[in-house]
Amino acid sequence: MGVYDVTLETTDGLALVADLALPDRDPWAGVVLAHPHPLYGGDRHSPVVAAAFAALADAGVAVLRFDFRGVGRSGGTHGGGIDERLDVAAALDVLDGHTPDVPLVLGGYSFGSLVALNVTDARAAGWLAIAPPLGRPGDGDGDRAGAQPLAGPDHRPKHLVVAEHDQYCPPAQAEAATAGWPATTRVTVPLADHFLLAGLDVVAEQALAFVSRLAGR
Repeated sequence: MGVYDVTLETTDGLALVADLALPDRDPWAGVVLAHPHPLYGGDRHSPVVAAAFAALADAGVAVLRFDFRGVGRSGGTHGGGIDERLDVAAALDVLDGHTPDVPLVLGGYSFGSLVALNVTDARAAGWLAIAPPLGRPGDGDGDRAGAQPLAGPDHRPKHLVVAEHDQYCPPAQAEAATAGWPATTRVTVPLADHFLLAGLDVVAEQALAFVSRLAGR
């Protein structure tokens, strides 16, 4: 397995920094991973994103993680969760070019999960949402991304990994927010809070299990 530096090009003209993990053999799935809130220190090296990235890559999945616009060496400025949808789309474009004829999953952690859930590209086989801040009053995660993502009513599979003691969206809130969503599964990470440092192994296991299910493995 190799990890390569790649540059994403968004449709509004930005260049974003990314890492692409490719297995030695043909990948059996591909996953985009979006990171937590940029205004609170989130980037592609978040421990949660890193845990999922490593587990999926080690299992033979092509995985792409990137820094949102305005983060690190990525161009642009924070876009309130709306402009960041173009960043996820650019990541999917690159991943798709390296993974023909395999299921592609849009995933993310916290803020990144909301952005991913708001990208309903036809190439996506499903969504992986880790600690999504759903169902909050007003706008989701303090931004314009919204608390009712576009993927909610979509027929494609969605898998939520929710921390038992999440400060922003505990299991009961996540269940209520997604009660009407089709093809949606939820798993609770015991003893963990929103930052999931006590549940990184569970996050990695759940990410791999969901992608494996979509790929029929």
